[in-house]
Amino acid sequence: MRNEVYIKIENLTKTFGPVIANNNVCLEVNRGEIHALLGENGSGKSTLMNMLSGIYTPDSGQIYIKGRQVTFRTPKDSMAMGIGMIHQHFKLVEVMSAKENIIAGQKGRLFVGSAKLSGKIRKISDKYGLAVDPDKKIYNMSVGEKQTVEILKVIYRGAEILILDEPTAVLTPQETEGLFKILRKMKESGSAVIIITHKLNEVMEIADKITVLRKGETVGTVNKEDTNSAELTNLMVGRAVDLSISRVECKDKKTILNIEGLTVVDDEKVKALDNISFKLSAGEILGVAGVAGSGQKELCEAIAGLFPVASGKIEYKGENIVGKNPRDIIKKGISMSFIPEDRLGMGLVASMGMVDNMILKEYQNQKGFMIDKKIARSLSQNLIKKLEINTPGIYHPVRQLSGGNIQKVLLGREIESNPHLLITAYPVRGLDINASYTIYDLLNEQKEKGVGILYIGEDLDVLIELCDRIMVICNGKITGMVDAHKVNKEQLGMMMAGETMETVMGVGA
Repeated sequence: MRNEVYIKIENLTKTFGPVIANNNVCLEVNRGEIHALLGENGSGKSTLMNMLSGIYTPDSGQIYIKGRQVTFRTPKDSMAMGIGMIHQHFKLVEVMSAKENIIAGQKGRLFVGSAKLSGKIRKISDKYGLAVDPDKKIYNMSVGEKQTVEILKVIYRGAEILILDEPTAVLTPQETEGLFKILRKMKESGSAVIIITHKLNEVMEIADKITVLRKGETVGTVNKEDTNSAELTNLMVGRAVDLSISRVECKDKKTILNIEGLTVVDDEKVKALDNISFKLSAGEILGVAGVAGSGQKELCEAIAGLFPVASGKIEYKGENIVGKNPRDIIKKGISMSFIPEDRLGMGLVASMGMVDNMILKEYQNQKGFMIDKKIARSLSQNLIKKLEINTPGIYHPVRQLSGGNIQKVLLGREIESNPHLLITAYPVRGLDINASYTIYDLLNEQKEKGVGILYIGEDLDVLIELCDRIMVICNGKITGMVDAHKVNKEQLGMMMAGETMETVMGVGA
C-alpha cells in the first residue's frame, strides 16, 4: 500500500506571457510518503503546487490523483479530491476570527456554532500542539499565529494530501519539531505530504524523497538516503555553493542606537515590549531570537516610527526619536532602513513594478512636479543582475513574483539607500540557499561600512554564525544578551522559552 501512487503529474506546463514557469514537469508522490520539493526562487515550485491545488490551470499535461485523471478549475475541485495547501502568503480574511477562517467556504457552515466550534478547534490545537485562540481576529495575530491558523484550517478539513509551502519559515525549532510530528502522523495514517522548503537540514530530517526543479524543469528525484546537502545544492543551482557564513569582526564600538526602558502596548492593551534596554554599535550585527509574537515586530516598528511608544527612549546617535513618524525621521537626516516581515503589506506596493517601488523610498526628496525615474530604472536593472531577481521586467507587478524574488526587491532597495542603521526582520525568509548566502554577504558588506544592523531571524544556526551578539526576547522581555561565539542552539531555545540567561548559561558550564 505504501507504494500506491497518490499523485502523478505528467509533462505539466504553465506559462505567464513570455515566462515559462513550468516546462514538462513530472512528479510522483506515494501514499504514506513525505516528498520534498526543492529549487531556487522562481524555479516553478509554487506554480506547480498551485496547479495541483486548483489555483492555476495547466496549459498542457495531466494530473492523476489515486489513479484517476483530474482537471482542477477551482481550489474547490482540488479540495474535493482531498488536497489541502498551506500557502507561503497567507490566504486569510484579516477581519474574521480564526474559527471563521477555518470553516469559511464549507457547505452548511454559514452560521458559526461558537462554543461547539471553538471547542473542536481547541481540541485539534491541543492534540497537535498548535495553540491558537479560535475567537481572535486575524489582524491581531502575529505572523506565527496566522501560520498556525492555516495549518489548523487544513487539518480541520481532513485533507489526505497536504501541500506546505515554506511552512517552517515563521516557526521556532520547537514549533518546527511539533509540525514534523504532525506530518509524521499524517504519513503513518497513509496521507501524502509535499513540503516546499529551502532548509536542507529540514529536508534531510523529514523527507522520504526529494524532487529538484531548476528553471521550471524537473532535474531529478532522489531518495533521502542516497543524497546529501551538498549534492542537493548542486542540483538546485547547477554548481557547487559555499555553505559557510563569514563573520566580519566588529571594529567600531561607537553606539549608534540606544534603547532604554522601552515599553509598547498593543491594540489589546497588552505589553508587547516590557521595559527593554540594549545598545547597538556601528559595524555590529545584533541578532534577535524569540518565539513568534514575542515582540520582534513591535520592536522593529517602534524604532522605525511606525508603532506608538508607551514609555522609554529610542536614541539614534544620542537623539531621542520617540514620537517621530518615518517622515520626521527622514527629515532629520537620519539614515535608517527598515525591512519588515510583511513584505507586501508594509514593504512594497504589490500592484507596482520595481521602478515605482524604488521611487517610493526617495520621491519626497525630488524637486518639481514631475518624478525622474531614470535613477530608479537604473537601480532596478542593477538589482536584477546583482541579486539574480527573476522577473519579466522592471515594470512587472511585484505581487506576481515568487516570494523570494519579492524579498530580494525589498532588500535590494533598502540596502542601496546606504543606511547607517539597518533593521531587518527575517530578511532571508522564503529565499533559496544561493540567494540567502548572497544576502548574508550583503549584510557583512554593510557591517564593514560601519552600518549598525538589527537582525531578527528564525534560523538559530545563522544567528550564531552571522551575528556578533544575540538578544533573546520572550513575551516582550529580554531573557538574555549573549556573545554569539559563546552560545549554542539549545541554550538559545531555553531562553526563547522564558529561562533567564543566568540560569541557562550556567547549565553545563
